[in-house]
Amino acid sequence: MKALRKYLDKIKPNFEEGGKLHWLWSTYDAFETFLFVPNRTSRSGVHIHDARDSKRTMIIVILALIPALLVGMYNIGLQHYTAVGIEADIFTKFIYGLLAILPQLIVSYVVGLGIEFAVAQFKKEEVAEGFLVSGILIPMILPVDTPLWMIAVATAFAVIFAKEVFGGTGYNVFNVALIARAFLFFSYPSKMSGDQVWVRTRDTFGMGGGQVIDGYSGATPLGQINTTEVSSFSDFTFTGITGEPLTFTDMFLGLYPGSIGEASTLAILIGAAILIITGIGSWKTMLSVFLGGTFTVLLLNVFAHNAYMEMPPMYHLLLGGFAFGAVFMATDPVTSARTEKGKWIYGFLIGLLAVTIRVFNPGYAEGMMLAILFMNAFAPLIDFYVVDANIKQRLKRVTNKA
Repeated sequence: MKALRKYLDKIKPNFEEGGKLHWLWSTYDAFETFLFVPNRTSRSGVHIHDARDSKRTMIIVILALIPALLVGMYNIGLQHYTAVGIEADIFTKFIYGLLAILPQLIVSYVVGLGIEFAVAQFKKEEVAEGFLVSGILIPMILPVDTPLWMIAVATAFAVIFAKEVFGGTGYNVFNVALIARAFLFFSYPSKMSGDQVWVRTRDTFGMGGGQVIDGYSGATPLGQINTTEVSSFSDFTFTGITGEPLTFTDMFLGLYPGSIGEASTLAILIGAAILIITGIGSWKTMLSVFLGGTFTVLLLNVFAHNAYMEMPPMYHLLLGGFAFGAVFMATDPVTSARTEKGKWIYGFLIGLLAVTIRVFNPGYAEGMMLAILFMNAFAPLIDFYVVDANIKQRLKRVTNKA
């Protein structure tokens, strides 16, 4: 690291004002501050001086996402080799999944960071670090067979129209990764839904491949119950891609078709623990999302007249993107509520809306994305009324004392 530090110090004058590469200062500064904690401090205003800047915060979030990403890679391979009826060891399945998702990660980061670097150079500003997290989130919330060109287009759209037009990192109203998924969902619905997009049945860089077995179905568990014709949940059974029943263990570990990073509740809970312990994610927002979802499910159970309305809360919390959205999307510090009371309201409404959309919209089995985006728009309003109510309460106390 000392050698790297000396090398950066050596080439730094070339990028400073008057240097031959001064126009690339934003790019140099981005790499330097990513590798080392900046030694600059604020000269004016009130600030808290801490070694953990926003880049380090983003890195912690990425570390929290790693368990879900690794399980997702293994699950990609597991579903593939199960679909083609080929026996494979854990290592082979993981490598297959790694090769499947790696190009998506590269495309997401190259396109997103490329736009951010270009905008920073044009505006002569520091490169924002917000896309460090968005770049990994975008592939994790998409089906494994999403074409790379679609990921590139969706990423560019999200970065430009959901972030840069609002002023960049810290000013966006909507979650950037969810905007990318929403763009693809409404622009190319056949690639975002159905039973053909969640399991890769073809080979990846020459690895895997084969003839799909008889009776294969790539439908997600939520997709299955969303299209079921049974009138009672007791008559319904979630199944894997070969028709075998899914157990609670399969659901908790994430061993079923779904988005790359959203399936494993265990891995997501590990990430949640990292975010809470480090103080990066709000446990109030996470808990309130689960409380809102549980409350809504229990209410629907009372008035149930079909299998989906009868489904117990545990299934809603384990399946689909509910847990992933609660931990990594709803807690986004930029787009979520910031007041302590507002976090409870914001999260509860997300859980309520997510379950409501799931149950009452037969064309969309997963409601977490739309629920979070909808509440992103109302987060500032929630904070406003929380602050306003607090001001009125304090004024009332002062008036009574007077």
